[in-house]
Amino acid sequence: MKKLLGTEIMVGGVRFQSNVLMAPLAGYTCFPFRLMVERLGAGCAFTEMVSADALKYDNRATTKLLYTDDREKLKCVQLLGAIPTVFEKAAKSERLERFDIIDINMGCPVPQVVKAGGGVALMEDLPRASRIIEACKRSGKVVSVKCRIGMNPEKIVIEEFARMCESSGADMISIHGRTRSMMYEGEPLYDYIRMAKEAVRIPVFANGGIDSKDKALAVMERTGADGVMLARFGFENPLLFAELTGRATDDSKCSLIMEQLDLASECFDELFVLRYIKKLASYFMKRLPGTKQYKSYLYKSGNLSQLRDVLQKIFGDVAA
Repeated sequence: MKKLLGTEIMVGGVRFQSNVLMAPLAGYTCFPFRLMVERLGAGCAFTEMVSADALKYDNRATTKLLYTDDREKLKCVQLLGAIPTVFEKAAKSERLERFDIIDINMGCPVPQVVKAGGGVALMEDLPRASRIIEACKRSGKVVSVKCRIGMNPEKIVIEEFARMCESSGADMISIHGRTRSMMYEGEPLYDYIRMAKEAVRIPVFANGGIDSKDKALAVMERTGADGVMLARFGFENPLLFAELTGRATDDSKCSLIMEQLDLASECFDELFVLRYIKKLASYFMKRLPGTKQYKSYLYKSGNLSQLRDVLQKIFGDVAA
């Protein structure tokens, strides 16, 4: 049966308000951003990747990554690591008690992660990957897996990998249609996502290169996936969530960035807010005309008052 974009979907007994998801992005998918895309129609948005091992330390960095409150309807955390027992302790820990879904990072291509046996390296060690999924499932939570299609064109293992995820208890898989060797370049190899979807019965979400409604529909048709997952294009233009899900909104990039500034200021310290909002504003500016001249002013802002004035100038002067 043909699947429709923007419809509700059940994953492991948890209902997503839509089948358009926001991928975890290191440095970007903090609580204010997740709350925004959820309001715009995202079925869920994952935290930045959190080291499963780091959860045993009560450090500020991890606390910021895990920040949430009752305004976030569906709470989804992504864990990174390589040791099953560490994952089990993390999944059962009090620090993750409020989270509904645990996503396991088996797709990160960054060299230091791969060398440590985590991220996409787990696609070359199916027994270990299976034990990690089983370990997380013992927490009683819904478990998802984020992966790629393989390490390189000669090592595309996504069909076997998807079957392993399902048999190990994973409730869903989201697949970035590139190999590790492709990093973030080149057209995703969507046909391999279709092969994975046909190999399992659990929900499969297609990820990679989705920058418009037309592209999302084309990817759904080509892969047979149950939904799509946005990454950098969702960060560049969060209004895409409303477009893909049919969610009515009067928001503009101007209203969204100012809302993010207020919300981030409520939740985090000034240094964090300055860094986050400058990054977000830079992404928002990418497709807007006449904003290049403002970038230097943006990064010279030294406090929240200055930043607010610059943002108003940037997004008030263009059709946001």
